[in-house]
Amino acid sequence: MVMGGDYQGLGIARSLGRLGVPVIVIDDERSIAGASRYVRRTVRVPDLRSEEATVAELHSLVEHHGAQGWVLFPTRDEQVATLAKRLVQLGAWFRVPSPGWGSIKHAWDKRATYEMASSLGIPIPMSWFPDCVEELPDVTRARPLIVKPAVKEHFFYATGVKAWRVDDAGALRSRFLEAQALVQGGGVIVQELIRGSGTSQYSYCAFWKEGQPIAEMTARRLRQHPSDFGRASTYVETVECPPIVELSRRFLRAMDYYGLVEIEYKRDPDEHTYRLLDVNARTWGYHSLGHAAGVDFAAMLFLDQLGDSVPRVVATPGRRWVRLATDVPNAVVDLRAGHLAPGPYLRSLAAVDTEAVFSWRDPAPWLAEVALLPYLAVKRGL
Repeated sequence: MVMGGDYQGLGIARSLGRLGVPVIVIDDERSIAGASRYVRRTVRVPDLRSEEATVAELHSLVEHHGAQGWVLFPTRDEQVATLAKRLVQLGAWFRVPSPGWGSIKHAWDKRATYEMASSLGIPIPMSWFPDCVEELPDVTRARPLIVKPAVKEHFFYATGVKAWRVDDAGALRSRFLEAQALVQGGGVIVQELIRGSGTSQYSYCAFWKEGQPIAEMTARRLRQHPSDFGRASTYVETVECPPIVELSRRFLRAMDYYGLVEIEYKRDPDEHTYRLLDVNARTWGYHSLGHAAGVDFAAMLFLDQLGDSVPRVVATPGRRWVRLATDVPNAVVDLRAGHLAPGPYLRSLAAVDTEAVFSWRDPAPWLAEVALLPYLAVKRGL
């Protein structure tokens, strides 16, 4: 049972479909995964954002679609939070590959994320957690600042961005008050902006169980959309990055984590350290890169939920993933701004191992995405 049918959900469906596993997609938006040859049924529902509505829709699937005992795969943070908070109730209906709220809260709220990271000696950007404008930091610093939510759910859906950059006291005050009005008590974080583009952003991706990694992949997000505060990767390459492996293992053991996870870092060129930015306690947009690199994350988690033995694996470096629907228009903007050269860009596309949506073995979702591009551009900025 895949909760969300965008390209992330499509990747899960393909991973399971290759195993011959029947897949149902449940979504509250128009999406592409339902066109896949690997999806048995798509169920459109009114709401998968609120906790109560999500639980009600899942219960309906048990009653009307025979989904008792199926494995749940959330694709959005609010779904992860619902599964963790209602683990006992949902666990009576489904197999829920998630730890409880005591673990998930350290990924859900960035204040808890940064508090745990700091206690473990894991570098984070310099951050402030003001409750009012009187507690805002001085903006006369060497680095610019950003304003972002501690819990991104309401903020992201309202603004379509992950953070705002501010360069003076007036902008900081204005953006802080605007963010406060959007987060509904979730808290606002003011943070120093680390220099560097997407090429400075790295991720640790894993299937984690009983204090140990079962599968690991480290990647560099070479391009993202938008280029400054990317809400989604557009071009990613697997790399070897031992420093973030050690930091991530330390964090996940302290978190007592189980399941799939992506931990995002940015390399600080001034301090020569990797600073933890975010923890995604679920599949991530480019998780299908794992299949090309020898680590099929969704399939491994499914088999573990069924009690099958899953061998330990590490991803092969040098594998590349792209989502053309966002990478090409973003590249046009960067080319015009002089931040990207045509030759290297075209060579990067020639080196791609897997595309987020297009597949010769399963072409219908790509055709569906082309048809839905105007809707996706308006609904979620692609």
